[in-house]
Order: sequence, then structure tokens, then C-alpha cells
Amino acid sequence: MKITRLLRSLSTAAVLATLTLLRAADDLGQLIFQDDFARSASQEKTDEPGNGWATNSKSRAKGNKQVDLRDGAMYIYLHAAADHAVSVTHPAEFTDGAVALRFKLEDARDSLGLDFADLSRKDVHAGHLFAARVSPKQILLQDLATGGMRLDIHTARQAKQTLTADQQQALANKDKKIPATLALNEWHDLLVKISRDELAVTVDGKLVGTLQSPGIAHPTKKLLRLAVPRNAVVDDVKIWRKN
Repeated sequence: MKITRLLRSLSTAAVLATLTLLRAADDLGQLIFQDDFARSASQEKTDEPGNGWATNSKSRAKGNKQVDLRDGAMYIYLHAAADHAVSVTHPAEFTDGAVALRFKLEDARDSLGLDFADLSRKDVHAGHLFAARVSPKQILLQDLATGGMRLDIHTARQAKQTLTADQQQALANKDKKIPATLALNEWHDLLVKISRDELAVTVDGKLVGTLQSPGIAHPTKKLLRLAVPRNAVVDDVKIWRKN
């Protein structure tokens, strides 16, 4: 009865997304974290996301505020002083699992990345394992650990060195670009599911693509990074552990 009333109050896209999550609930595993951002920061000068979240604003934006809580959502925006995309992090330790959230992009140049990391892994830059990135016209799936963030490849690129044949081969098939049409200034539902070496992404109740690659199979995903190179709005984050 409660579910029926809820579905009647939602848009068609939201209904499809809700039904998908309800059908998949038994398959996602144990819910280990959730946040609806129903709180406010105590001041407006620096980031104060709360509930275990952290940001890179102190080190990459000279301490300027880049994360705001208002209207029951988390607003993420790049400060003019920043020298790196905004990174909003939360511990999320699992081998197989899933992350669901609602997001809104307000400009055609905006995007949101869900970047999974393990900082104890030293053969990749900054612990990057794999990512799913959504923008108004594209969904990008990436194996970073054995691709672009493999330490020797990242170091060579930073030094603007020519990649070796082995390094070029390592980059093959590590990214998948999927065309998308996401309306601006509207809420969308995102589900990112990790199973063994496969990354699957569902948007508004529709499976939009998968990527199977060895970096995804890293046994310990320890950190979720919300990567925002410009602006994004996030709400209703949930994280599940399958094992």
C-alpha cells in the first residue's frame, strides 16, 4: 500500500527507477551506508558535509567551500581557486557491491563521476581502480587500475613521454563510451553495480552499459569518490556490500 502511494507520486522515469531498485534489492546485498542529506552545515566558509564524507577542498581549493547542503541535497561546485576537480569521498569497503544515488546536472558542461579506489594499492595513481562517469550526452565506464591510472602510464603521460608499445596495448578496451541523452535540471537515478570483473550502470531504470575488465576485479574497493570537474547535485546515496 505504501509502495503504491509512493509510485503514484513519482514521474514515469522515477517510477521505472524505483521499480528497478525494488526488484534488484535482494540481489544488491547488505546495505552498509545511506545518506539523504537532510541536514545543514553550521557555517558557510568551509566544507562540512558530515556523516563520514570528506572533501579535497583544503588541499586542492585553498580551503574554499565547494560542497553545500541545502534543500535536502548535496551541491558540489568547483571553486575558481581549485587546481583539481572536486572530490567528495566516503569509505565503502566491499569486493562485489553497488552504489545508488539521485543526481542532477544543471549545465551541458557538467558531469558526475563515481570513482572507486583503494589507497593501499601503490601500483596505480592515487589508488584509482575504476569509474563510471555520467554527463548529459555520454556515460563513460573506465578500468583505471590496469589502464590510464596504472602508475607507469600515468607517470609517462604527466612527463609527456611517448608510451611504449606495452603501455599502449594496456590502454586498449579499458574505456567504454555510451551515448546518452540526460535532461538538464531534472533528477535522474543512477545505479552502479560491481560483480567480479564487471561494472554495470543503470540510469533511470534502464541498463545503459557494462564494462568487463581486470581492474574492476580488484578484491578490495575501499573508497567511493564523487568526482565533479564542474558542478553536480547529489541525493539519496546508498551503498551495498554483496560479500
